[in-house]
Amino acid sequence: MPMNEMQKQTNANIQAKANLIWEIATHLVGLFKPHEYGKVILPMTVLKRFDDALKPTKAAVVEMAKKLDAQKVEGTVRDGILCRISGYDFYNTSNYDFAKLIADPDGVEINFEAYLQGFSSNIKDIIDNFDFSNTVKLMVKGGVLFVTLQEFNSAKADMSPDKITSADMGYIFEELIRKFSESYDEQAGAHFTSRDIIYLMTELLVAPEKAEIMAEGCTKTAYDMAMGTSQMLGCLTERLQEISEDAALTCFGQEFNPETYAIAKADMLIKGGNASGMKFGDTLSDDAFSGYEFDYIISNPPFGIDWKREKTQVENEAKRGFDGRFGPGLPAISDGQMLFMLNGVKKLKEGSGRMAIIQNGSSLFTGDAGSGASEIRRYVIEGDLVEAIIQLPTDLFYNTGISTYIWVITKGKPMHRSGKVQLIDASKCFVKRRKNIGSKRVDLDDACIDLILRAYEGFVDETYEENGLVVESKVFDNSFFGFTKVTVETAQADASGKPILKKGKKQPVKGASDMEIIPLSEDMDAYMQKNVLPYNPLAYIDPVKDKIGYEVPFTRLFYKFVAPASSDSIFEDIKALEAEETILMKELFGHA
Repeated sequence: MPMNEMQKQTNANIQAKANLIWEIATHLVGLFKPHEYGKVILPMTVLKRFDDALKPTKAAVVEMAKKLDAQKVEGTVRDGILCRISGYDFYNTSNYDFAKLIADPDGVEINFEAYLQGFSSNIKDIIDNFDFSNTVKLMVKGGVLFVTLQEFNSAKADMSPDKITSADMGYIFEELIRKFSESYDEQAGAHFTSRDIIYLMTELLVAPEKAEIMAEGCTKTAYDMAMGTSQMLGCLTERLQEISEDAALTCFGQEFNPETYAIAKADMLIKGGNASGMKFGDTLSDDAFSGYEFDYIISNPPFGIDWKREKTQVENEAKRGFDGRFGPGLPAISDGQMLFMLNGVKKLKEGSGRMAIIQNGSSLFTGDAGSGASEIRRYVIEGDLVEAIIQLPTDLFYNTGISTYIWVITKGKPMHRSGKVQLIDASKCFVKRRKNIGSKRVDLDDACIDLILRAYEGFVDETYEENGLVVESKVFDNSFFGFTKVTVETAQADASGKPILKKGKKQPVKGASDMEIIPLSEDMDAYMQKNVLPYNPLAYIDPVKDKIGYEVPFTRLFYKFVAPASSDSIFEDIKALEAEETILMKELFGHA
């Protein structure tokens, strides 16, 4: 099945089910704003799924809870026993379910609170991070709690596991998340990355091992350091299982926004995944996975956002050097995205780990030679960690129209890629959307993804064209991106024009220094002989002031001059527009 076919599945029964559930939000009009509907619909969907799943064992769980309480059995032992009886990694010990709640309209508020308190601690964690208690208060005040519970207990909201599988429930929940995200319009991208981008990232991650996974299956781990609603991890899981039924992926992730963390954990529980691997907190200042190594890392961390809030913790860890995550250097305080890259590099499994991470253009070039950003680039390029950088089309994300890039970083480069970096310009490989969502005006369909993968797997200097789509690939030695920034001094000279020496050293003319950028691939003496000394015979380099820098001049490397249109061509375009305007005016106002 093509990659985007999974997304198309939601356009049938799954999407219909999600739409029916979302329609419940009509009862919230006036009390909540449209972009707030998810605050009700998402946690209620989670609760109803768990309620329906627990029905067959509910009575037995309640009875056992009473016995354990009488025997004063607590903690993990109690949880283990109750989970074993419920058949899931969660349970509810209250006397209520959705049917019993709506059977007592007058006591719905008190009973619903008792119902929520009856859940296991992992579900309570989700409820707390949804800030659902405050939402419930608003629902009670607005008189919509009972009717919402009633709607969720109707046939259209039946989420029993025998009616909806865990996988399909995951799709339904994801569709609800998408609706919630789209209701934010341009803010959607703050916590939701569209599937077309994720599909490309997953393909880049698994490409070198695809044949092996198909033949033998696999057992892998994956991590998203800024997981949002965990959809990247979900898509990666789907892709591996699509390749092989014997593929198993254990997922881990961290998210600092409480609501999106709650969504991620709930989604993982709904799918029967590793919900305990979903951690709340700020990845930069409070690393929940210190010491972990992962097979795959997939992430779209925030860019264009400062790290002032984490400054103390980050700088303290940087002082630990390479024992911590930030040994190579620290970027400008105004741009923290490269800190996430370093965090990922630290957590890649030695010899095989692969990471696909989204960055904006500043990671390619920001910072002077010797700066933190330049030293980070130097670390990943000289360390032969960068496999490929792919420029994506603009207008691909919900919340920004700027140029973005996927960095493919690995600690297991195949031999034919050793010592080289592949740059892929896919900025002209897209299909236009019929309806914009925020800043998202284009998509990557299956044909786009296939063409980008052809270029990636080809690993040669070549332009790929198909049905109007264009992707260009170029391969460079690692050293191509490095340079030495040297200080060129002019020596003081005597009357005969010879340099004045003090203790055997040339003495510089004050105020006459200059800078030269010399590529690492060039001999420094040869460069001076060719480019400097013919014009200034007294010039010399002060090696003490040399600084090594790295940058990736992506735009310059793929730049192609396009001659401006001729005046005749412009005139013809104007005449055509005028003719079109005349026709439209006649259609509007008639021939009179």
